[in-house]
Amino acid sequence: MSIWDTTAGHVVVVFAEALALLVPLLIMVAYLTYAERKVLAAIQMRRGPNVVGPFGLLQPFADALKMVMKETVIPEGANRALFLLAPMLTFALAMVAWAVIPLNAGWAIADINVGVLYLFGISSLGVYGIIIAGWASNSKYAFLGAMRSAAQMVSYEVSMGFVIVSVLLVAGSLNLTAIVEAQKTVWFCVPLFPMFIVFFISTLAETNRTPFDLPEGESELVAGFMVEYSSMSYALFFLGEYANMILMSGITTILFLGGWMGPFNILPVLGPLWFVLKVCFLLFVFIWVRGTFPRYRYDQLMRLGWKVFLPASLVWLVITAGVLLATGTLPTPA
Repeated sequence: MSIWDTTAGHVVVVFAEALALLVPLLIMVAYLTYAERKVLAAIQMRRGPNVVGPFGLLQPFADALKMVMKETVIPEGANRALFLLAPMLTFALAMVAWAVIPLNAGWAIADINVGVLYLFGISSLGVYGIIIAGWASNSKYAFLGAMRSAAQMVSYEVSMGFVIVSVLLVAGSLNLTAIVEAQKTVWFCVPLFPMFIVFFISTLAETNRTPFDLPEGESELVAGFMVEYSSMSYALFFLGEYANMILMSGITTILFLGGWMGPFNILPVLGPLWFVLKVCFLLFVFIWVRGTFPRYRYDQLMRLGWKVFLPASLVWLVITAGVLLATGTLPTPA
């Protein structure tokens, strides 16, 4: 067998694995929009989508068809190439990050030893899609929304970084599978509970979700960086936000909730099911927060990130390192 045949076969296998992951993920993104509308309707004591299909289950496909049939309007003064590239970049980054997420033992497209760094790098790149959209739209409202988003995401990524370092100290590895396996005895959300809360709230800010949806604050910025978008270009931003919600819930599950491990490790074969259930629970909390909390003012958002979360995560990191060192349980990096 030639080198070409071996390489081609490997490419086909990787492509099949990516397809097997991305197709269910896209369906989950579509139905997350349906679930959000149903949960918010229940919170507000109304019905939600219930016309298109049984129980309104075909509503996401009706919304997609409506978006596809609408005209894509590009402002006259906009940079056309960057204007269209921005939503594609945002959506693509949310998909690419799943390459290193293990749904079960050995169930990762790329089980690399620096998976955490890969995820942190991809999440950091997400802000570029929003900044490009704000600048390319040639609109003051869009540009102001993009600047807000850049400051917000940078602010909360700092505290998220310290939280992740705390997890890495306890697990002793940058490999996501190894981090999950280190939680066989106890999930990290128990000993690192304050950091679990800080990380989850930071994911709300990272995905521009309520109460931190300042970049697209409808009341003052008229949808912010998305104000000039329409049709499928707008839909890609919309889908990118929901894909990022699922991604952040998956990362939180890996780092703090034991990944694919169930209670007392009963029936390990059900690993992917446990993983999905934990992600769905976190997504429910995302929606629950949106239905119950008012939006923060921008100064409150920045104060929380820099004056509360950053010092708290830094202090907890020092405490974690000190405890591990004092007890002699500081692991050797793998």
